[in-house]
Amino acid sequence: MPLYEYEVCEGDCKVCGGSFELNRPIKAPILKECPVCKKPVRKVFGSVYMPKHYRKVNIREANEKGFTVLKKSSKGEYEVHKPDRGI
Repeated sequence: MPLYEYEVCEGDCKVCGGSFELNRPIKAPILKECPVCKKPVRKVFGSVYMPKHYRKVNIREANEKGFTVLKKSSKGEYEVHKPDRGI
C-alpha cells in the first residue's frame, strides 16, 4: 500500500503535530479530516521511493533487449557499441 502524507489546513494540532502519514489502498478516497483531531486536512505530494540497489548494465543483455548502447569515442563523438563476441 502506498504511503500518503497529509497536513492540517488550519493551524497546528498538538495531537497529530500538524501533519501525518498513512498507509492506504490506492482506491481509498482522499481524507478530508484528520482521524485524530478531526481538523480539515489536505494531501501533500511527498517524495517517491527509489530503490538504491541496482546492477551494472551488461552491454550484451541491453542489446538483446533491443536497446542501442552508445560509447563516447576519443574524438568526443558517440558510436554504437556492440558487445565482444569472444572466440
